[in-house]
Amino acid sequence: MKKAAGLPPSQDPRPLPRQILTLAVPALGALVAEPLFLMADTAIIGWLGTSELAGAALGVTVMHTVVGLMIFLAYSTTPAVARYVGAGKIAKALAAGRDGIWLALGLGIVLALAGLAGGERMLQAIGSAGEIHPHALDYLLWSLPGLPAMLLVFAAVGALRGFQDTKTPLIVAAVGFGGNALLNLILVHPFGLGVAGAAIGTSAAQWGMAITYLAILIPRMRRASVQLGPDPLALRNTARVGGWMFLRTVTLRAALVATVIVATDLGPETLAAHQVAFAFFSTLAFVLDALAIAAQALIGRELGASREAQARQMTRTMVWWGIGFGAVVGALTAIAAPWAPHLFTPDPQVAQMITVALFVLAAAQPLAGYVFVLDGVLMGAGDVRYLALAGVVNLAIYLPALLWIISTGTSGTESILWLWLAFALLFMAARALTLGLRTHGSKRWMVLGETR
Repeated sequence: MKKAAGLPPSQDPRPLPRQILTLAVPALGALVAEPLFLMADTAIIGWLGTSELAGAALGVTVMHTVVGLMIFLAYSTTPAVARYVGAGKIAKALAAGRDGIWLALGLGIVLALAGLAGGERMLQAIGSAGEIHPHALDYLLWSLPGLPAMLLVFAAVGALRGFQDTKTPLIVAAVGFGGNALLNLILVHPFGLGVAGAAIGTSAAQWGMAITYLAILIPRMRRASVQLGPDPLALRNTARVGGWMFLRTVTLRAALVATVIVATDLGPETLAAHQVAFAFFSTLAFVLDALAIAAQALIGRELGASREAQARQMTRTMVWWGIGFGAVVGALTAIAAPWAPHLFTPDPQVAQMITVALFVLAAAQPLAGYVFVLDGVLMGAGDVRYLALAGVVNLAIYLPALLWIISTGTSGTESILWLWLAFALLFMAARALTLGLRTHGSKRWMVLGETR
């Protein structure tokens, strides 16, 4: 481990802002790398034809839905490892990373087999038919061998973040996704494998990344005399924590899907405007999510070292950072709102609707910054049961608002205004309330020591 990352249980001597930036900036780079290379892959497939691109889009949708639900493997591994790091128990920290990797590998194999058995029915359920169906099926089936590797990468990244290392995942992500784009280019066109070639390239790149992480972590485990095989009891505990994180992830995904369903019901113009506005939201979320990742690693370390005062100071500092970054990106979004929509559509009505949504999004960014950071703080504290139950409450508050919007029969600019007021303000306000009550109104989340 790097000395700059702290010699547990000693306190990191660097100023807190530097600690935050050291973790957040590389994390941001790794978060941005994947969508950039996904765009390159899309362009490569796009040259094959419309049917191929449409089929690949459906295959990607299924894969991303499944993989997105498994992101808890990173978020549950980071705080477990960080607590042991803070307590100075490096062997136990490595063992926690090992448990996360075994859980990821097991889930990946089960999901790959499930996809092999039922993947075609899943594609048909979301509209795969006709000339696009063979391409969608090719992409999905040839992506499945890489699924265990994708989940293993999640767990390994979570372990390294727990060791206060976000630079290694940035390097591996950049090389891995770069290799993915190159492989896809070669397999799709010179080798003539079409959509299947793109999926094969992605699977190969994912296994390359997974093997790289294992090559990094296994020697550390051996030096620390950590058993490489799974520990059934520890694996069960890891799965329990992961189960709560999975529920939390499901509630967020449900909110996003419900928003798209309502946008679709409100008409094609509203759906188009929502899609562009949500692309902006997702891009801005990278910055805030990087702060949340730093919060997970730092808070987990401080609680593991039983440094309550420092953990509280870090929470306060990162909350203000989240609000501040939210204000900055919100201001930039407001400046871009009048003209940016014209880059995405020639339709003046849709462009006006996008502008309205972007102004709402801009106003909500400080609130979003507060939410993302507190989400990271509670993840870092391992308060996963509360996060899961809070997610259910937030969804219960949000869904009636969406039903009311449908019942009003609004259209045009008014429809996108109400939709984004509900999503960017009401839903975020519900999350801010539930997270804020926990972190500011209770001490139950702040459990000190190497385990929660």
